Amino acid sequence: MPRAGKVYLVGAGPGDPDLLTVKAARLISNAETVVYDHLVGPAILELIPARARRIYVGKEAGNHALPQDGINALLVEFAREGLQVVRLKGGDPFIFGRGGEEMQSLQAAGLECEIVPGITAAAGAAASTGIPLTHREHAQTLVFATGHLKDGTVNLDWNALARPQQTVVIYMGLGALEIISRELIAHGLPAGTPAAVIHAATTPAQRGVRSTLAQLPAAARAAAIRAPALIMVGEVVALESASQLTACCPPIA
Repeated sequence: MPRAGKVYLVGAGPGDPDLLTVKAARLISNAETVVYDHLVGPAILELIPARARRIYVGKEAGNHALPQDGINALLVEFAREGLQVVRLKGGDPFIFGRGGEEMQSLQAAGLECEIVPGITAAAGAAASTGIPLTHREHAQTLVFATGHLKDGTVNLDWNALARPQQTVVIYMGLGALEIISRELIAHGLPAGTPAAVIHAATTPAQRGVRSTLAQLPAAARAAAIRAPALIMVGEVVALESASQLTACCPPIA
């Protein structure tokens, strides 16, 4: 009987290879076939054995190596061939990583799929900047949102995102930073709410700016911040404990 194929949806974390889970590192180092994204760090790709087949399916703004439907079909095809496939995704597969869509496609085809979680970018950025995502005095709620919806709009639940005493982390929102800032203020957040944009958190390329919500778009432009980047909004951004952020970013005016 031919060997049954299987796909592992593996979270590669925010970029620092030391932040891989033990299971993720083991699967990568023993991989036969690796299908990987744009946000998987170079140091992590170095762990893939030379004998393994590598397929790049990364997505950048306006430049998709392969549409999502094509990625889903590719994973199904490889698994049907009896291959053990590592689908390597930046961060965590189930946090804005489209892992749910890929899992559904594999399950619909009757194929085995296993999820291996990874440290999401927000957790990595919190650790590398010193910004606590929650705090008993400043943020009792934590919200993750995406700034890039499937239809290309940024039509988010602004009322929910503009609530006080919470931290909001927006993934893939740099291109819509002006809209995000304007809408959060229009729906109730004070213009002076502390906010930051962090590029390439946990990697040697990490840099960021810290400002107020109203001034953040201009500050990000002045610092030439580029994707990938996280937007972080809330009182926790201003805490003095965020010493590692202060080292790379200007203080809030």
